[in-house]
Amino acid sequence: MRGRVNRAGLESKRWRIAGAAVVMQLCLGSVYAWSIFKKPLMSAHGWTDTQTQGAFMIYALMFAVSVAIGGAVVDRKGPRFVGILGGVLFSAGLMLAGYANTAGNILLLYCAYGVIAGLGGGFGYVTPITTLIRWFPDKRGLVTGLAVMGYGFGSFIMGNVGPHLIISFGISPTFSLWGTASLVLVLGSVLFFRNPPQGWAPAGAGTGENAGAGTLAPSFTFFEAVRTVQFWNLWGMVFFLVTAGLGIISQLSPMAQDVMLSRIAGAVTEERMKAVAIASGKIVAVAAVFNGLGRLLWAWASDAVGRQRVFAGLFLTGALGCLLLARSSDVAVFAVLVCYLLACYGGGLACMPAFTADEFGHAHIGKIYGVIFSACGIAGIVGPYIFASVKEMTGSFAAALSIESALLSAGFLLTVTFRSPHRSKGVSDPPAG
Repeated sequence: MRGRVNRAGLESKRWRIAGAAVVMQLCLGSVYAWSIFKKPLMSAHGWTDTQTQGAFMIYALMFAVSVAIGGAVVDRKGPRFVGILGGVLFSAGLMLAGYANTAGNILLLYCAYGVIAGLGGGFGYVTPITTLIRWFPDKRGLVTGLAVMGYGFGSFIMGNVGPHLIISFGISPTFSLWGTASLVLVLGSVLFFRNPPQGWAPAGAGTGENAGAGTLAPSFTFFEAVRTVQFWNLWGMVFFLVTAGLGIISQLSPMAQDVMLSRIAGAVTEERMKAVAIASGKIVAVAAVFNGLGRLLWAWASDAVGRQRVFAGLFLTGALGCLLLARSSDVAVFAVLVCYLLACYGGGLACMPAFTADEFGHAHIGKIYGVIFSACGIAGIVGPYIFASVKEMTGSFAAALSIESALLSAGFLLTVTFRSPHRSKGVSDPPAG
């Protein structure tokens, strides 16, 4: 009887942790609305497109670095320590970014938003994902999709609220409000996190050499994993996916404004520019909903049809979508395409932690997935740089979208040639914490 009560209590606890993870990722994912700050910063300080893009590129790099570091620390010290550190750094970086705007210092903006907030965002992001994989070996795709769905929805809030706050109060107060709200919500969520008891498994989770997705399969050590071709295959898949996804996200508001302005007849007045800025923010917000829904739905689907099939579909249709977007001049068509492309981007990121755990086991998932995720660091520089530099050279985003289509096609080839690695003997679970 006592065992049944304890198991029921742990079942309830793991769903509370999942709820807290969604709230935490909701705050951290608000960084995806960076594009709403680009034109206000350029107008206020005379910075170029590439200069303002630098803050987001540095953020992406530091985010990936801290996911890799944070994943290893979570394996050793448990989730609360890393989660608290992430929340404090993320919020402090946003608040300091507001001061950087007031001072008109772009180097300080790079340090605040790029380095400090980027480190905090990565520590925060990896904490709930690695924790939930250990609590939900029977529902890896669904639960990681649920958690990172919150990350995708974060920019929905900023995309809707941010433009109004910037117009009404200014850039710096918006950064300060954003940082304060994130501090309260992230730290409140982290209090729910801890690893499951050693050896615990939910009812129905199997073990064994032939265990597949959704089971407690034997685990690779970190050094065993990195010596496999499949580890670097997954790394490449993340790189191609994120290069396209972050490139679009980093320029989504300017891209939408370009399409809208091309449809305006007559003079472009200040009032029209404000209306276009708000309308583009709504597209950012709606696309964020699809980014979030894609994370949940594609990850859920991957539990049923397999991660490899889902990734093949994401890459193939994403490559076609980028080509169509490059030739789109209609606002409605533009909005539909970016919503689908971000749903694919979000879905791929949501499936990858489960894909990694399926192939290498869960015991060292923090360190293994963290290093695979380091591909985001390079992709976070390459993707946004391609879009910013091509825009400055050609005055259009079309060529950048064609480049991203080719990269997504390369990701498709990596996916269809993927074969599971030979499993090692099982290793012990990580300590509870």
